[in-house]
Amino acid sequence: MPRAILFANGDLTTPDLARQLVRPDDLLIAADAGVRNAVALGLIPSVLIGDFDSLTDEELDKFSRAGASLQRHPPEKDETDLELALDYALKIGYAPILILGAYGGRLDQSLGILALISSPECIRSNVRADDGQTEAFFINEQAEISGRPGDTVSLLAWGVPVEGIATDGLQYPLEGETLSPHRTRGVSNVMTAEKATVRLTSGLLLCVHLRQKL
Repeated sequence: MPRAILFANGDLTTPDLARQLVRPDDLLIAADAGVRNAVALGLIPSVLIGDFDSLTDEELDKFSRAGASLQRHPPEKDETDLELALDYALKIGYAPILILGAYGGRLDQSLGILALISSPECIRSNVRADDGQTEAFFINEQAEISGRPGDTVSLLAWGVPVEGIATDGLQYPLEGETLSPHRTRGVSNVMTAEKATVRLTSGLLLCVHLRQKL
């Protein structure tokens, strides 16, 4: 099954890099006003999900006429529009899933997205949050990072100590070591190749990969 891309309503700090992340066979889903990020990249999503309180009737009509399916939810709901879009992609079975426009503007929204993608289901489905320059995702066993030599990689223990961390392709290797959630030792490592790998034996690790600007 092809990958799903969810467009959130955060910032795309480097639109050129963000556009390069989109593949021709990706399913494009927008969470409410996140559709504007898709349009900024010259794309029209196949599905729009949300309460649509941030979009005009004219915009909705335009996207509908362009072939997008509109899934409207009431404003009084427990989930954010992005959570609804993510649930939709997970229930269909898409993996991996990339959230574009994931950060910016409001700290609570950015932290909420990180909380969403820390779930076991999201980790199994390789859900990653991105703004074109910075991707973030969680590791509970092992993962691969694709980039370029010189890219910055930060590894942060999430909630509890993370044990047995071993890395390859990073300038400052970890060899079966432990990172504490109350320390910054894992911040600002550097990729030495186009691929880096991270493995661990217990805990949950937040990986933040900052790409170099072209």
